[in-house]
Amino acid sequence: LQIAASMKNKGRLYSMDVSEDRLERGKPRCKKAGVSNVQRQVVQEDMTRKDKWLKRRKGTFDRVLVDAPCSGVGSWRRKPDARRTWATFDDGFDGGIDRLANLLPLQQQILQRASRLVKVGGRLVYVTCSLLPQENEKQIIQFLESDVGAEWKVESPPSDFAIPFEVVDGQFLRLTPAQHNTDGFFAAVLTKHG
Repeated sequence: LQIAASMKNKGRLYSMDVSEDRLERGKPRCKKAGVSNVQRQVVQEDMTRKDKWLKRRKGTFDRVLVDAPCSGVGSWRRKPDARRTWATFDDGFDGGIDRLANLLPLQQQILQRASRLVKVGGRLVYVTCSLLPQENEKQIIQFLESDVGAEWKVESPPSDFAIPFEVVDGQFLRLTPAQHNTDGFFAAVLTKHG
């Protein structure tokens, strides 16, 4: 909604997900906020198959925000019961590790898929509500080292950035419960150079 507000209902804003249900849940919020420039699009869940809608829009987006599915470790302060999901499997804590092992390739696939939508000079923003480097910095590094990532560069946050994020390695933005009294978040901004 914040992105739509900053666009003043001009241009097109796509909300994409593999779940039509999740997209539908956003409709009432958009209506209540008076947002009319959001178009919802269900995309192919099986990333081994081509998605015709995405293929037709390759290299046409100015900006893409990837709110990646993640472990949610950053929200444990607000949702302490979520910690238990890491230990509710027969294997105890190892079950959470297995879930993370399944999430990491999915995050990378989504990042690579989304990057194809961005035109030269455009930006890709990758965010999670996790504090784990495997889901954050390591995903960006892996992406940059891939064939697809070769034409991308991580942008350093502006020195006058309004939100007091922690800057990691001069490139990534992070909010932590201990330092910022909020949920944990990570963000990386990349620019496509072509």
